[in-house]
Amino acid sequence: MGANIYKNKKPLIFFLLPAFLFMLVYLYYPFFMNIVNSFQKIGRLGTAAKGWNDPWYLNYTNMLTDKNMHTALVNTLIMMAVTIVGQVGIAIVLAILVDNIGRGAKFFRTVYFFPIVISATALGLLFNLIFLYNKGMINQLLEHLGAGELIDWKAKGIALVTMMIPVMWQYVGFYFVILITGLNNISEDLYEVASIDGATRWQRVRYITIPLLRNVMCTCVVLAVTGALKVFDLPWVMFPKGMPQGTTFLTGTYMYYHTMEAMNVDYGSAIAVVIVVLGIVTSKVVNAVFKEADY
Repeated sequence: MGANIYKNKKPLIFFLLPAFLFMLVYLYYPFFMNIVNSFQKIGRLGTAAKGWNDPWYLNYTNMLTDKNMHTALVNTLIMMAVTIVGQVGIAIVLAILVDNIGRGAKFFRTVYFFPIVISATALGLLFNLIFLYNKGMINQLLEHLGAGELIDWKAKGIALVTMMIPVMWQYVGFYFVILITGLNNISEDLYEVASIDGATRWQRVRYITIPLLRNVMCTCVVLAVTGALKVFDLPWVMFPKGMPQGTTFLTGTYMYYHTMEAMNVDYGSAIAVVIVVLGIVTSKVVNAVFKEADY
């Protein structure tokens, strides 16, 4: 009789409808209006549109010749590669190492996850102090070691690397927790059988852990790639307005710059549409490349 209560699914609509209405009002409608705004003339945020652009697709054609937009797209693609290798890759190594130790596992789980709970704005201010040219933590260390000339970590040639290091460091713990959860779902019986058959620890990782963790790793890669398109707060705190000379712009920071700083809301809306399209395309490509396996 207990199973019969699930046969009548009509009451479910009353539970689904509030969530659907919330998404309709606060997600789908604003996104639709953002598409409309990208074809109109809008200056300052909060002002009414002054009509349609001439031609209506003007903002999108301007992107083709916008050097800063090209820089933002290239930097975002680099950020995607950094997130896959630097975040997910390091998280996989850390998760496997922590899963294979006896004592101190809880301590390391807490330590590696800790950066996620810190505000990105606070981390941006922290790393600004670390990378200061005059009396910054790293340059002071180099000075004590007698390294000679100090490094300008925010110079044009190295600024992008300086920006990506803290972004990579912040989110390693996020993927670490996801991967640890996946490792906990692997039966210990498999490792015991492999040990009885004479498998070394590396062989157990290679032939048991990695294959059974594949689907979790695929999920992490998809999250990392799509998340790289939305990175904003930490890079903006460290390098506002794409400093120096627009070389550190990402798609998210460049959209914010036009919307809030340059008072060009319609162009910022067009960039937001491009970000959404890129997110959909890249997620489809990543899902196709890192296709989950059926076990």
